[in-house]
Amino acid sequence: MAKALVVGGSLGGLFAANLLHRAGWDVLVYERAGEALSGRGAGLVSHPALFTALAAAGVNVDPREPYSASDLGVFVADRRVFASDGSTIARHEYPQVLASWPRLYEVLRAVLPQRCYRHAANCVRVDTGVANATAYFADGSAQNADLIVAADGLRSTIRAQLAPAARPVYAGYVAWRGLVDEASLTPETWTALGNTFGFCLPEGEQILGYPVRVGGHRAYNFVWYRPADERALRAMLTDADGRVHADGIAPPLTRLALTNAMRDAAERLLSPAFAEVVARTDQPFFQPISDLISERLVFGRTVLLGDAAFVARPHVGMGVTKAACDAMALTEALRGTPDDVTAGLADYQRIRVEAGRAVVDRGRQLGAYMQAQVASVLEQEHADTFRTPQQVLTQTAVPP
Repeated sequence: MAKALVVGGSLGGLFAANLLHRAGWDVLVYERAGEALSGRGAGLVSHPALFTALAAAGVNVDPREPYSASDLGVFVADRRVFASDGSTIARHEYPQVLASWPRLYEVLRAVLPQRCYRHAANCVRVDTGVANATAYFADGSAQNADLIVAADGLRSTIRAQLAPAARPVYAGYVAWRGLVDEASLTPETWTALGNTFGFCLPEGEQILGYPVRVGGHRAYNFVWYRPADERALRAMLTDADGRVHADGIAPPLTRLALTNAMRDAAERLLSPAFAEVVARTDQPFFQPISDLISERLVFGRTVLLGDAAFVARPHVGMGVTKAACDAMALTEALRGTPDDVTAGLADYQRIRVEAGRAVVDRGRQLGAYMQAQVASVLEQEHADTFRTPQQVLTQTAVPP
């Protein structure tokens, strides 16, 4: 039986592991974290392809009504843009399930045999060739395999080793994020926001939010995009002791003055309901928005998958779905050439490089108007096109 090592045990790694396992591979997942990841993440936007991948991975999704999988998230029927006074200025019918990251993690872990998943396993490098590959770990151990799948995210150790030129490129704005329980919000705010995919569009900015299920209750997930040039970003990534966290600052280290300034801006710029969501979120945090493109995905018997390969701006809502599609494409390519793994991996690279570039390009178009600086005529055209309420409603988180 062919053996595959999956480095990274988040959603992309779990999709790859489950699909390869069901295709007959002996699979081991190595996750750097020492504990379950189920408490991480918040909400994410689903697409039909995500439910197709879940079914292929062995998750019980009703194939007759893929969007009826309500236990994976919250169903909404429409999208709305709110003015700063709270009135609705645009509406668009678009049925969609707004899924819960912890729930997806839970169901994907449940269908993978326990013996296939290992915690506290930090892969520090790989050796990869035309016939096999070896993963080396921080504890001094090593594992050989017929295939290594690098699903270790935006800051992929394996990509940094094999393709050091492929690096995240800062887009010129950040995303403030937060999650607040329904019980912490007034009934008026939940009535306004809790049954729709909502937006508010201050000049050059965008906040969006939607309901999710967390455990046995509902909560509200928001993402607020705000411009910040390189100098401003460096200041935001600096903690109270003056240390700069270039790869992202942990929420507890974010300076209180920065969070307070963001809350003050919410009161000035956002609709009353969105301002309340921001005010009542215990610990909002921010992430720099970046683009990542990999020219190659295959290095001998090692492949890049998910955020280790391509990262598109969140406006496309394709992060998890793209990783799931990567995993399906990889499994199908290997299934189609069972006696020639090299040919199968070449097919995977050809298909998914094109798909990854398309998603990144789409994210750039949708996010151009939020950049601190618009660098080209084409970016200005995209900024002018996609800043209107109707374009935001009809183009955000829609499959390209």
